[in-house]
Amino acid sequence: MRIALGVAAWVLIAAGLLTLYSHWRVRQWENASRPAGKMVQVGDLSLHYIEEGQGQPVVFLHGGILSSIDFAQAVDIAARRGYRAIAFDRPGYGHSQRPAAPATPIVQARLLRQALEVLGAERPIIVAHSYSGSLAMAYALEYPRELAGLVLVSAAVYGGSMYPAGYGDPLSRLVAAPIAGDLFLNTLFVPLATVAIPKMVEQTFAPDPAPREYVERALALWGRPGQFRANREDILYFSPTMDALKDRFPQIETPIVFIYGERDPFGVDQHARKLSRTLSQVKTIVVPGAGHMLPVVHPQAVVDAIDELKNADANHDERSCTSCNES
Repeated sequence: MRIALGVAAWVLIAAGLLTLYSHWRVRQWENASRPAGKMVQVGDLSLHYIEEGQGQPVVFLHGGILSSIDFAQAVDIAARRGYRAIAFDRPGYGHSQRPAAPATPIVQARLLRQALEVLGAERPIIVAHSYSGSLAMAYALEYPRELAGLVLVSAAVYGGSMYPAGYGDPLSRLVAAPIAGDLFLNTLFVPLATVAIPKMVEQTFAPDPAPREYVERALALWGRPGQFRANREDILYFSPTMDALKDRFPQIETPIVFIYGERDPFGVDQHARKLSRTLSQVKTIVVPGAGHMLPVVHPQAVVDAIDELKNADANHDERSCTSCNES
């Protein structure tokens, strides 16, 4: 009995110390990563975004790791090319709040639409990296007349065997669990994150090297329990949502450019090929030798894809108008 009580006491002391350390470390990270942009209010949520330039609205949506910072260089390039470039922190990431209700890709698309309405950004081109391909496809299906086009960057748009983690990897299930998840995130997660996150970032960038400053920012943002929980919840929401939407993909008429790296390790080429077989308007661009993180490593190629989409849409409108005159 005494031994059991002693062990329990040591467990409680260790948990308390880990909790104190975790809170202290997270405060350090938050102090090192202040918002760089503005906030827009959507209902009771505040969403953080960065914005530059004027012209055709282009909305950049980051993937599952960081925030609008992923597209900082692309925003600058796009603004100099005459676009109104807006990059959001998705709900629960960076400095954006996350709703209490399940933030499925459809819910996040709805929040994005509301934010764009507040900002007066009409008929945007949505540029979606990695996980955010799900938001882009949901947006195109839910609000087809409010979209000028999609640029899918190393994007995932199908669930099932093409997104195996989507049905519940053990870590995601643990983090999403109400009690066990909170206990893990507030004790063991932060010490483990300082070791695991740099390795995960390096794997995501491969074969390209991960910039040192990006690894540091990933620790400061992704190392926070709230953002990591949002990431794990997103993974769990992905496949059920996309399995429900995929049969509606043929309804999408907006122009689409799908750009990905030749050496992307996550199989996004399969998503691009399957989507191209479903939708005739999909144009595919492969960046030679590149990996998954095109927004950071090849931002100019991403903006070139936006130009490609805009030019293709203009040519389509011109052909349609000529056809109408001839008829």
